[in-house]
Amino acid sequence: MPESWVKSHSPAHYTPWPLPWFAAIAALVAAALYSRLPGKFIFGPHATVATTFRWLVPGLVVILVAALILIHREELRVHHTIRTLVRRRMAIALIAIINLANVLSVILLVRFIINGGKATGHELVLASINIWWTNILVFALWFWEIDRGGPAARLHHAETDPDFLFPQMTLPELFRTPMSPTFGDYLFVVFTNAAAFSPTDTMPVTPRAKLLMLVEAGVSLLTLLMVASRAVNIL
Repeated sequence: MPESWVKSHSPAHYTPWPLPWFAAIAALVAAALYSRLPGKFIFGPHATVATTFRWLVPGLVVILVAALILIHREELRVHHTIRTLVRRRMAIALIAIINLANVLSVILLVRFIINGGKATGHELVLASINIWWTNILVFALWFWEIDRGGPAARLHHAETDPDFLFPQMTLPELFRTPMSPTFGDYLFVVFTNAAAFSPTDTMPVTPRAKLLMLVEAGVSLLTLLMVASRAVNIL
């Protein structure tokens, strides 16, 4: 753990950072989109298991979001360093749960189409829209959580090396204040990557950032080209 990060989280230097409401809302919206998927595209060997997962995944997300809100409360007597470490691990677990559930839905969707499964155009359009937007939200959360050590590290200026190179970083003389990406910045990066299948104005500069962008673009490509095109043909 970097010494600057530990120092910034000591009682003498620590400044509470506001609850990231946009990220919390994004996680809840992603969970809601998952719960609205047609049953055949939710993991489970039979309908009963699929129904369980339909509510289990959103339930876990709601619990973790509630726990993250609770751990932000200053009344909770926990050391600042421990609080931040626990929050980060909980946030990563939350994102991983949504991401895994969505990837399994993509696999089931592609398998369903390849095997000639019968579904209405409405079901396929609904599934593709939900999966595509869940993919965008979950990777926006990934980028927001990993870049330069996470939101807490960025706020306290104890960042690690950047995972993404924003245009403002290449021309700092044009901006009064240093670049401090918000959740909206990462959401824009993810949306453009999902729509164009490649980076646009912001470049990934670390192997993990490139891998995440690769996976995100791959899910988007499968969803739009295979699923959406089949649905249009049916309609």
